[in-house]
Amino acid sequence: MRPAHIYRILNREFESAEYGHHTPVMLWGPPGVGKSQLVSQIAANHGVNIIDIRLSQMEPSDLRGIPFRLGNSVEWAIPALLPDTRRHGDKGILFLDEITSAPPTVSAAAYQLILDRRLGEYKVPEGWVIFAAGNRHGDRGVTYVMPAPLANRFSHYEFDVHLDDWVAWAWQNQIDERIIAFLRFRPELIFDFDPAHNPVSFPSPRSWEFAHRALQKFYGNKDLLAGTLQSCVGLAAGIELKAFIDNMDNLPDIDAILSGEDVAVPEEIDLQYAVASSLVGCAIRFKNEDSADRTFGNILNYAGKFPQKEMGVVLVADMHRAVGESIFSVPEFSDWSKHIADVMLYA
Repeated sequence: MRPAHIYRILNREFESAEYGHHTPVMLWGPPGVGKSQLVSQIAANHGVNIIDIRLSQMEPSDLRGIPFRLGNSVEWAIPALLPDTRRHGDKGILFLDEITSAPPTVSAAAYQLILDRRLGEYKVPEGWVIFAAGNRHGDRGVTYVMPAPLANRFSHYEFDVHLDDWVAWAWQNQIDERIIAFLRFRPELIFDFDPAHNPVSFPSPRSWEFAHRALQKFYGNKDLLAGTLQSCVGLAAGIELKAFIDNMDNLPDIDAILSGEDVAVPEEIDLQYAVASSLVGCAIRFKNEDSADRTFGNILNYAGKFPQKEMGVVLVADMHRAVGESIFSVPEFSDWSKHIADVMLYA
């Protein structure tokens, strides 16, 4: 299932806790695709705490607590890491990450916590939801087969990588437009992990964010840039990305396009993706300026010049994700939509 849909499911699961309808959710997927980050976004958007428990690093007593004698009986000290309304708030997310990497003794200790929302005398506060995530057995991580009693305590979702969802996230998080342009040009590299080869570095949504950071730090060091990009996304993808970035010196004059001048569209497909991403980046920078409508209009006019109308659709779709529905009120949008009407209906 694509991340945008899983986000909506998790968001609804969080809201449903208020009415007693919450079901614990298990997210399955390979490493580096953004499972943990998606859960963190839910917490941030609702302004609540997230308690991230890495079960792979736990002992059973870390969850169950430590026994102590009280008179002639034994009580259990409740672990401070579990949700507490006084310390953590009335609402929040208890996130059991790396659950498939937890030893069976630890996962067994989590059974009651997940289904019954309690461990001994401890009870999970009513406003708190339980999400979990883990790698699949074939992803070459340290994993254990999830026991049926534990699996039956969750609703399960497979986390797929989806380029459009990642691009929307990337624009919102100021990921370098050159990274976005490259992945539009080479979409199959958004995630390229072969567990049979067990690579150290490989292309994934997480590692492309690392490549973005490397580009900010080492772009001025030409002798280091190629190596740092390869260290993030692997040898082959790093070489391709470096070549793509070098070729961006051949881009047309972006300022001239923004000014409404008649600028030719590059013939090379990689440069077309690059100029499209550059224009989306400019739209973001101008969206709060008085000249925003004029700038948007000039970008939309340029989108209609691409020999392949689908390229213009990519540009405008990314622009919509980045700046919102304000582009619909620009007169040039109507002209552009008529121009591409035979290709698709814009949604």
